[in-house]
Amino acid sequence: MRRKLLYAGLALLLLALGILFFVVPGYVDRSMNRVLARPLYHPSERARELHKQLLVADFHADTLLWGRSLLRRNSTGHVDLPRLIEGNVAFQAFTIVTKVPSGLNIERNEDKGDLIRWLALAQRWPIASWTSLTERALYQAKRLNQAAADSGGKLVLIRTGDDLARYVKQRATDQSNVAAMLGIEGAHALDGDLNHIDVLFDAGVRMMAPTHFFDNDIGGSAAGVNKTGLTEKGKEMVRRMEAKHMIVDLAHASARTIDDVLAMATRPVVVSHTGVKGTCDNSRNLTDDQIKGIARTGGVIGIGYWDTASCGTDGAAIARAIRYTADIAGVEHVGLGSDFDGAVTEPFDTSGLVEVTDALLEQGFRDAEIRLIMGGNILRLLAANLPMQ
Repeated sequence: MRRKLLYAGLALLLLALGILFFVVPGYVDRSMNRVLARPLYHPSERARELHKQLLVADFHADTLLWGRSLLRRNSTGHVDLPRLIEGNVAFQAFTIVTKVPSGLNIERNEDKGDLIRWLALAQRWPIASWTSLTERALYQAKRLNQAAADSGGKLVLIRTGDDLARYVKQRATDQSNVAAMLGIEGAHALDGDLNHIDVLFDAGVRMMAPTHFFDNDIGGSAAGVNKTGLTEKGKEMVRRMEAKHMIVDLAHASARTIDDVLAMATRPVVVSHTGVKGTCDNSRNLTDDQIKGIARTGGVIGIGYWDTASCGTDGAAIARAIRYTADIAGVEHVGLGSDFDGAVTEPFDTSGLVEVTDALLEQGFRDAEIRLIMGGNILRLLAANLPMQ
């Protein structure tokens, strides 16, 4: 009897582990990264023809957080290489998430709980990543590097301005590959050690935000408890990032953190994914003054697609936010920041970006302006500000 109970207990344990490892991650991915509209899309013929000519660039996707392959077409989520190519995306920033608090919301989050630890465990990440946020970042960077190595040249990693220049030249004759760059959501990924900036830089990270959904030792979050500004440590982080030609990303930053970064920035800063209060008024989105301040640095604001960013569920809502931002800051300072695979519901996946092109035409943008918005502005900023070698 005792042996039978032992065997039954082992069987139940194996069943529980099987569900945790092989069922739960996929279920969470499918339930959190939904798409409202599936192909086929129905843009105008003019939009379809123009979209084929564009260098499309997206400043933000959290795809590395999930276990699915980057190199094959998936039936879930928003981004993979085949769908990027189908959507004529030339450049995709893959942004690393290392910690998300429990009870997540856009108003007020304490630094309590760690939902990514459970996801890391369920997806069988390396043991070191269960407790170290830097190790989580390095693991996700390794995933992108491995995907590029296995892609047969279809996924091209961008670390320098020279890398980008070579890619753009190649892209002129071959649209069957995609450039990729690494960013990080929240400097808590440093595990409290500014020397880890060098470690992450060496792993390919070229963009990082001070905060994500909670205040940390670098600064305040728009969704934090105290919503403080940059700490002295945070100011030192900005100086070190600028010295290495890393891009400072103000997505999720508190108003005081944004002000502090703008006051000291000597290089362009960006907001990789956001909405604007002028078309979608909530605590997550940018004010007119913040839009203008980011533009004054020479930066670019990536407009998001999900409902908290756009207050809508289609390309028209995205285009309205882009029109508003362009009217405030100038068309040279606005781009795309989808937040694909960011545990949000999107109007379409990356194969459907022609819907944005169509909506921009409906907003009255000229073809040359659409070229800038859909990718030209992001690529110009990176070409001028990434390390050259």
